[in-house]
Amino acid sequence: MSSILTNPSAITALQSLRATQQALASTQKEVSTGLKISSATDNASTWSIAETMKSDQGVLSTIGDSMAVSSSLLNIAQTAVTNAISVLNNIKSAVAQAAQPGADTAKIGTSLTGLSNQLKSIVASASFNGLNILDGSQSSFAFIASYTDGGGSTASALNTIDLTATALIGGGGASPAVAAGSGILEAAQGTGATAATDFTNLSETDVSSSSVITDSLTNADKVISDLTKYAAQIGATQTTITGQAAFVKTLNEALTNGVSSLVDADMNEASTRLQALQTQQQLGVQSLSIANQNSQIILKLFQ
Repeated sequence: MSSILTNPSAITALQSLRATQQALASTQKEVSTGLKISSATDNASTWSIAETMKSDQGVLSTIGDSMAVSSSLLNIAQTAVTNAISVLNNIKSAVAQAAQPGADTAKIGTSLTGLSNQLKSIVASASFNGLNILDGSQSSFAFIASYTDGGGSTASALNTIDLTATALIGGGGASPAVAAGSGILEAAQGTGATAATDFTNLSETDVSSSSVITDSLTNADKVISDLTKYAAQIGATQTTITGQAAFVKTLNEALTNGVSSLVDADMNEASTRLQALQTQQQLGVQSLSIANQNSQIILKLFQ
């Protein structure tokens, strides 16, 4: 039936053209943004998952930067302890030299004072980003290593790699955890020694007699042993942080790829679909134009 009030063909063509234009607008948005899901209106579930992953990714990136700082701090401390051991070896050599008959203890004392100052300089300079793990400013250090997302249902947590600090020289920081004079370089006393030795304040008196020399050597060995253990502890912590940093980097890359697979548009597919929809739009416009000519055909019936 032909009607001048209703044109079913035009309505059908218009509906088809409207659907094509909506699909074309969506595809053009994908091409311009590079995203198939750019908001919750596109796909609420997938968008929510992607946003959570992006949030975790940001935290992991910050943790990775933090571990790089931690690794640098530990590397400086490791180098400082190694240098301190080297200085202690020089002190042992100087003290042993004082035991020789006719040794110039005054000059040896001057040399020991210089080595003491070198030890203090090593500890004071072993600072990075305002932190020093050798000066007794803190009793322990908690290096951030990972993040657990509770998702709101449980408590989220920052997990740490801990290091118990050993003060080479006490009294560091505004509120030192180890008091001045209590560091392992300041109050060293090995088994069998009759008195402790302050290796940060050596002088000729520390080689003034055979018994004092023996104590100095015994205490130096004790300090070297303690420093070696602490260096090993620092090294183990640094190795753990390095391994964790590599894992966090891999995890961050996995999250990046995961978010990409969820929300990024396939540009090859989008460009192909865009061309097809543009063609469909042109055909839809022509179809609508043809359908609108039906009323003109009815008019000719009355001529």
